[in-house]
This record gives sequence, structure tokens and C-alpha cells, in this order.
Amino acid sequence: MSSKDGSSSSAPHGKRQRTTTNESIRPSTPDLDSRSTTASSTTNDSPPVKRVRREYGDRFIPDRSDDVRTAYHLMDDPQDAYNKPRMFPTESDAQKEQSNLMFQTILQTELRPASTSSSRPVSPVRPSSGQPSSTPNTPTRQRLFSYHAPSPHASPVRGSPRLDDDAFQLSPVRGESRKFLDSQRYEPRAVSKTPFRVLDAPELADDFYLSELSWSSTNILAVGLGSCVYLWNAQTAEVQQLCDYTSSDVVTSVSWTGRGSTIAVGTHSGQVHLWDAGAVRPLRTYSQHTERVGTVAWSDGLLASGSRDRTVILNDVRDHTPVRRLAHHRQEVCGLSWNHDTGYLASGGNDNKVLVWDTRGNRDDTPLWKFHEHTAAVKALAWNPHMPHCLATGGGTQDKYIRWWNSATGTMTHELDTGSQVCALLWSKTTHELVSSHGFSATAAQNQILIFRYPTLSMVASLTGHTSRVLYLAMSPDGETVVSGAGDETLRFWTVFPKKSDESSRARSQDSPLNHGRLIR
Repeated sequence: MSSKDGSSSSAPHGKRQRTTTNESIRPSTPDLDSRSTTASSTTNDSPPVKRVRREYGDRFIPDRSDDVRTAYHLMDDPQDAYNKPRMFPTESDAQKEQSNLMFQTILQTELRPASTSSSRPVSPVRPSSGQPSSTPNTPTRQRLFSYHAPSPHASPVRGSPRLDDDAFQLSPVRGESRKFLDSQRYEPRAVSKTPFRVLDAPELADDFYLSELSWSSTNILAVGLGSCVYLWNAQTAEVQQLCDYTSSDVVTSVSWTGRGSTIAVGTHSGQVHLWDAGAVRPLRTYSQHTERVGTVAWSDGLLASGSRDRTVILNDVRDHTPVRRLAHHRQEVCGLSWNHDTGYLASGGNDNKVLVWDTRGNRDDTPLWKFHEHTAAVKALAWNPHMPHCLATGGGTQDKYIRWWNSATGTMTHELDTGSQVCALLWSKTTHELVSSHGFSATAAQNQILIFRYPTLSMVASLTGHTSRVLYLAMSPDGETVVSGAGDETLRFWTVFPKKSDESSRARSQDSPLNHGRLIR
């Protein structure tokens, strides 16, 4: 019986078949001979192929290239990392963030090859026999030993070691790292991680585009629940119902005036109602919008309202006619914020745009600046009370960035990747710190409230407790307490900022021009 290649079947061939069958059962070993198994290949005309054996070990031999950073997979240079957008650590607190930053900086410094300028001086060597050397002699007019403190301006002798050289130090790290460890660092302020009060808020809307929380200068908190507006007195803890639109409408936004007891209530039908909360009576109703009013904001006598009809309308409450109608957004306007120093109005919309309007100078209804860097809806807007031209904005789920803008130049100064949806922003009245509330996140930490310093962007605290995204924020008139509202239908009160120091208030009163006592000698 012949095989397919024409060779006759023989005993060796059968033996090879049995070997092949056994190899199919046992693990096969590499074939040392790469030639075919036919009869013509059994000759020894060509030398056998030499087997190349690869040895495997447990040692890791890195790439000995010139680029040490690439060979050892080191991080980027700190200067390059500073220019890149920072990622905010949402799952850590301030102490952990500072420790991680210190460890990474020292690790980079130690693993980075030393530059020639910072390399330590070479120790003196004995001259070789071929080089001329000076004949040793004994000085006659000079002292053999002289003890004196070295001058700080005297240049060291070339080739002589210095006492501050790394070779004489007991620390295992370089001088760069020692300077960093000895430098003064900011100590994070202690903030309570638990709310001191929790209130139930049934029917609090879980809608990103609404603003249903506001704290007045008279220490009264207003919250929109369904079709009603309730007032909570922070001093007496009494609750009072202001209005009820059960039969006709639903509350979508509330906002207190800067001074007094007047409150604006926006509804789903596009109306804006003005109420006197002290007397509990309606004052006026504006029916200028055709869709729901998701945000309202005050600046003295000017009331701005943003709607789903893509317009922003300015009304002077002392007059019955609208002042201006701003229609440059292409989708719903969901965020408004006034700059009381410059008169600028910032508006954010579902079209991912931030517009800055000059309500005092420019009268042609065109925005002063247009910012297009966000890639999601912009609801969170806040002007810095300590820097008149600093505006902070936060993007939605597809963006997750907080960005800072200079309204004087129209440029972005800082940006921060928070890793989660930015729902609201608030600046502190007593310190240069910013509060942000968050919702959906790709990480384990979500629905948190973050507090960090500006412009260093170092974390102060991370507050958790809400089980749904934190959509609303409001601050007490004294600037110490922040209340947060979430889709879990709860209001949580946090003490996050320190009180105003009595010394600073006393110094301001002494410098006041109304203080005539300072003129008495």
C-alpha cells in the first residue's frame, strides 16, 4: 500500500505513525530538524540545523537607552504636567492628595538623571607620574593651619568638595528633594464630613436644567417642591408655604433678590411671578417666555430669566416694560449669574456655550464674549467675589470640566477635569475657595461635593452622603453654611467655611471713612 507521495509503506514509516499518535497525546516538543520526513530527507548531505535555545529567567533587564524616562516608564516632567489639564482626584481627600503629590515629586526628582549644572564637584585626584607636581615645601611666613568661617560670597576652590555636597549628607535623597521637603506647605483646613442637619424635600425635581433652591439675605431658605414653594426659617426652623400652582403650573426655578424679601418664581408655563415673602402676597407676573423658565437671577433692580425658548429676558422690576431680550443661544438657557461689580451677565445653555453680556455699556444685544470650550450643557456658573473678572463654569456629563475665564481679556486661565458631571458652583464669601456639586461619574465616587482652593486647585474636602446627583447649592448669608439639594429628595446642611475674623472686621471698620474717631489726635 503506497502513500500519497508515492513512497511505499514500510516498518519505519509505521513506527513514525505510531510516534505521531503518541505525540498527539503527550505535549509536543520543538522539532530540532526542520527538514521534511520523506525518504529523500534521510540523507546526511546537509549539516544538521543547530538548535537555538532561549533561556528564560526572573530578572528584568531594562532598556539601556539614552532616554531614562522612556526606559524606566517614568512620568512626564513636572513643568509639562503643569501645562496639561489636571485631573481632580474625586476619590481622595486633601491629606491623601497632598501626600501623593509629594511622593510623586520626590520620586521623579530621584529617578531623573542629574544635570551637569547640579552635579556635585569631582573629588581631587592625585596627579599621575607623567604630570608635573609642585615640590613640597614648608611655608615660612604663613601658618600651617588657619581656622575661619568661609565667606558666603567666596567662590569654592575648583575640585574641592563642599560641606553641603550630597556626599556629606546623611539624608538618602538629593538636595532638590530636601529643599522640597523643607519648604512650607499649605495645611488643609479641617472640614466636617457629615451634615449637621438633614431635611426631607419630597417632590424635589431631579432635573439638571432647573434651579429650585435659594437662600435669602434675611436667612430664609426657599425651595420649590412640585407645584409649591416653601420657606424655611434658618433661625426658628419654621416652615411656611408661599404659593401653590397645583391647578395650573409647576415650579421650575426660585431666586431671592439681593436685599429685601422679594422672591422670583419661574414656572413650567413660561411665567415669572414676583412675591413679597414677608407679606405672603403676589406682586407681579411676567408672561414673556413661551417655554419653561429654568433659571432666574437678580442684580439689584434687574431680573434676568432664562428659558427653554432659548432667550434671556431682562426686566426692571421698577418698570413694567422689559429692558432687553437676548437671543443668541441655540438651545435651552439653564444657567445665569450676575457680576455685581462690572454689571456683566453670564449665561450657559444646553448648546454647550457660555456667553458674557455687558448690560451697562453694550446696547446692541450682542454678547461681549463667547466661550465654546465646553462639550456639554453648562448650568454651573459663578463669579468670583474676590476677583471681579474671574468667572467659573462647569460642564455636564460629556464634559466634566470646570473652567475659569478672564472676562477682561476673554481668555481661559485654568481648567480642571473633575471626572463627574458638574451641577452647581459657589464661591466662598470668606476665603478664596470654590464649592462644586457633582452627579454622574465614571469612577466609584459620585454625587459628592468638592471644596478646593483657587488658583492652586488643591482639594480642601470631599463631602459625600447624597444617594443621587447633587443638583442644587445655596449659601447662608454669613457664608459659613452650604445647603445641597439632590434627586434623593433631601436637603443637607454642611458647615464648610470659617467665620469672618473679628480682627479683620474691626480693621475694616477702623479704615472706614465714616469712622471719624481715627481723625482725633
